[in-house]
Amino acid sequence: MQYLEGRKYVVQAIFLAVALVFATRLFYIQVLDGSYKLAADRNTLQRIVQTPYRGLIYDRKGQILVQNTPVYDLMVVPREVKQLDTLRFSQLLQLPLEEVREGLQQARKFSRVKASPLVQNLSTQELATIQDNLIDFPGFSVKARMARSYNTHTMAHALGYVGSITPKLLERPQYSKYQPGEFLGITGLESYYEKQLMGRRGVQYRMVNVRGIEKGAFRDGEYDTLSVAGQDLHLSLDSELQAYAEQLMAGKRGSVVALDPKTGEILAFVSAPMFDPEMLSGKGMGNRYMELLNNPEQPLFNRPLMATYPPGSTFKLVNELVALQAGVVTPNTPFACNFKLVRCTHRHEYPSNVGIAIKQSCNPYFYQVMRATVLRGRSSNRFEDARLGLGEWRRQVMKFGLGQKLGVDMGQEKKGLIPSPEFYDKRNGYHRWTYRTVYSLSIGQGEIGITGLQMANVMATIANRGWYYTPHFVRGIGNGGPLPEYQVKHTVGVDAQHFEAIVPGMISVVDGNGGTGINASLADVGISVAGKTGTVQNPHGDDHATFAAFAPAHDPQIAIVVFIENAGFGGSSAAPLAALVIEKHLRGKIAPWRHRWEEWLPGPADRFIKRRRY
Repeated sequence: MQYLEGRKYVVQAIFLAVALVFATRLFYIQVLDGSYKLAADRNTLQRIVQTPYRGLIYDRKGQILVQNTPVYDLMVVPREVKQLDTLRFSQLLQLPLEEVREGLQQARKFSRVKASPLVQNLSTQELATIQDNLIDFPGFSVKARMARSYNTHTMAHALGYVGSITPKLLERPQYSKYQPGEFLGITGLESYYEKQLMGRRGVQYRMVNVRGIEKGAFRDGEYDTLSVAGQDLHLSLDSELQAYAEQLMAGKRGSVVALDPKTGEILAFVSAPMFDPEMLSGKGMGNRYMELLNNPEQPLFNRPLMATYPPGSTFKLVNELVALQAGVVTPNTPFACNFKLVRCTHRHEYPSNVGIAIKQSCNPYFYQVMRATVLRGRSSNRFEDARLGLGEWRRQVMKFGLGQKLGVDMGQEKKGLIPSPEFYDKRNGYHRWTYRTVYSLSIGQGEIGITGLQMANVMATIANRGWYYTPHFVRGIGNGGPLPEYQVKHTVGVDAQHFEAIVPGMISVVDGNGGTGINASLADVGISVAGKTGTVQNPHGDDHATFAAFAPAHDPQIAIVVFIENAGFGGSSAAPLAALVIEKHLRGKIAPWRHRWEEWLPGPADRFIKRRRY
């Protein structure tokens, strides 16, 4: 009995302890912890998300390119809208009645109890005309935010633009923290560096009465968090050089990409036709976007990253380097200019070495160079020999960053095409093709496809005698440098001595007697240019013109590729344009006697999407 009596007290003690724990917890929840009170009082609290100040964008010389300016959004909570006079309301907003009704319908589809934007990008003046009347329209409020404004009328394709987040994007996990009506980078650098530019949101809780009038901070701001401004971007782009290159490309379709070969920094990035970045900001942006989208010249198409073309004769340099590394030719290997193999563009001196072949851009010479690389007797079966040889050739070519995305700090990059044996197996059948099927690759034609950025990177690689940094636009984020991946040196598996073997031929293209790129010569101002012309066959119209170069030849500070659609011979149109950009970068000015080139380089002015004031 005594034992049972003791056990009774133990059980009672346990129950008492449990009751004490629950009582203590209830006291903490109801008296000390305000979070539950916060949840219970949501009908008298207003949660205000503080959008951070978006980071600014500077060019390589510290000039502000993109900044922020205050604008206002008219928000609506559909459940709170009472007996709305839509006609009067539309007249107040100076919007079509149907547009107001459509906006309200979209807001209801999103949520009847959450605020969403009805009208965005109101200026201070526009806000002043409606603010005093909003008291007559319950359910509507004004939200201030910062919008992008531009101190430049160039670089639209590189900078990209900021737009309102779409319902489709809100469904993705990576955008879970965004709210309807918030803005984010849509294209270009604004999109790629969204995380860095956006910063971190803050939250404020405000007490409001039943009429929605603010009564002060909840618990003296105990639950508030501060927003953190986004980081600034410091670009490698030179706004002055960019503006000059865009001026030269006015009236044309094509691209210009200029790199600093020693760092991989992009100095100029032109996609023509161009447009003013201001067109994709502010009120009415949607209409202007559709105008650009429907333009037959396709100004929104980012040609340096997305347009893939056969590189033409500029690709002969890569083929020669691959052959030299494989040991199937030497710099002094002669090949006859045999028209029976492939047609040559013009009569010229006998290509007794690689320098003359590059200078004269001899098609039969490079036909035989690639044939020596591919057909090496790996198999007694001629079909298999060609197949094995092309596979090895492709593996070496891709080390130059071709046939794959380089990884530039911008979306939309295309990888191009370096055709594989499997490609021809699928098209022609297994063991149904030989070198004669693929010989056009030897002169940069046929199925091969390369972007302007990729070819510029090839020029940077040759300038560096065998290595490159991944091309990039941003040289600094906040107070730091570029992203780590842009500080890694890549080698292409070709010995430096082989690059030294082809550079003299590239110099003679520009400054040699009878060179195909004589229109790019800057010898009169003491600049040695190493280059290569290209004329790309186009079955749909006039040939495309291209020119690839770097300068100074023995201490390269700029690598450049110019591609102009339907402009014919590269030496006539692309070469002089490249020379002007090179001279502008290296000297900061253009020799007076060369200004006449600027007069005839542009084509019809109606191809240029001129700046408009909105």
